Amino acid sequence: MMNRFALTMAALVTAISPALAMSNSAVEVDTNGDGVLSLEEVQAVWPSVTTEDFETMDANADGSLDDTEIKTAEEAGMMSTDG
Repeated sequence: MMNRFALTMAALVTAISPALAMSNSAVEVDTNGDGVLSLEEVQAVWPSVTTEDFETMDANADGSLDDTEIKTAEEAGMMSTDG
């Protein structure tokens, strides 16, 4: 019984993990629900963020901000959690 419950919970977490991994403010900004933020999604909330700012935040240069990059940017004051 417990193993079935654990497997069910693991499957649910895997299915919704992108949203769970992101901070609450980032989830609200992630308009397409893919678990990362694009430049367009960031600029819709923080219009002062330039392409160069975004590239600085995008530490792995994949064209989007994952949870770690978002948290780092928030901690650095580059993206206010107040939106």
